[in-house]
Parts: sequence; structure tokens; C-alpha cells
Amino acid sequence: MPVPPPRPVLFLDVDGPLIPFGETAREPLTHGGNPLLGRLDPTVGASLLALPCDLVWATTWQHEANDTIAPRLGLPRLPVVDWPETDPPAPRGLHWKTRPLSEWAGHRPFVWLDDEIGAMDRLWIESVHPAPALLLRVDPAKGLTEKDVMVVGEWLRRSSHR
Repeated sequence: MPVPPPRPVLFLDVDGPLIPFGETAREPLTHGGNPLLGRLDPTVGASLLALPCDLVWATTWQHEANDTIAPRLGLPRLPVVDWPETDPPAPRGLHWKTRPLSEWAGHRPFVWLDDEIGAMDRLWIESVHPAPALLLRVDPAKGLTEKDVMVVGEWLRRSSHR
């Protein structure tokens, strides 16, 4: 019996996508002194968990995302991308996360949710990454919306990587 292909990866940034910059606090500021945590939408976790993919933190919060963000969203502890100490020279306009995320995904398809994705990132991934990828720029003023989650879900369902 053939082994099914591995599930796609969903790389998740925190600042901008999960903690929008344009939103006011959704709940009282009882977050141990971090007022930004009041901007988290606690319903986002269930929407992300319902997607047919493996969630991975791709944030400068790194492992702190599991202690601080995940419980507030109802997420389990997730794998974390550990960023390289130094960035090798990159083409102008390539985000510093782009190559490490492609390397982390290996031959797996992936979705990247971030507010700093640009045209160079898309071009680089299309030319270098060996599997399909969806790079979805999330509006940092709004954060991750239901529409964004629907776009990801549709891409995952119609793509032949499950």
C-alpha cells in the first residue's frame, strides 16, 4: 500500500496576522503587562486547526508563541522555526524568512501567512521550492480574517498535495 504524501505545512507569523496593528483590544488588558495580547482573536485557533495541514510558528516570538499565544487561541504546542544566526546574502527585496521557511518545509507544500510577504518572495519560492506554496500576505491593520482562512482552505483542498 502506498504511503500518503505528508501534509502541507502552514507557517504562521504572529505580529500583524494574529496581533493586528490596527485593532483595539478585544478584551481587558489582563495579559501580564503586554497590551498587544488583547488584540488576539480567540476564534482564530479553531479555524486554523480545522485546516488540513500542520501548523508551525514562523515568528520572532519563537518558542514564546507556544507559552503566550497558543493558549489564548486554543492551539496546542506547535513546532517552531528556529531562525539562522546570520542571513546569507539575498536578492534585494527577499524577506529574511523566505529561504529558512523553504528549507524547513523541504519537499512539502506549504502556506505562509505573514504581513511582510512581497513579490520577490513569491518569485523566489516559485523558482526554488520543489512543491506548491501559497504565500498569503495578511493585512496587518486587520489581522487574519475569515476570508484569509477560506482562501487557505480552498488552496489546500484544490491542490493535490494531501
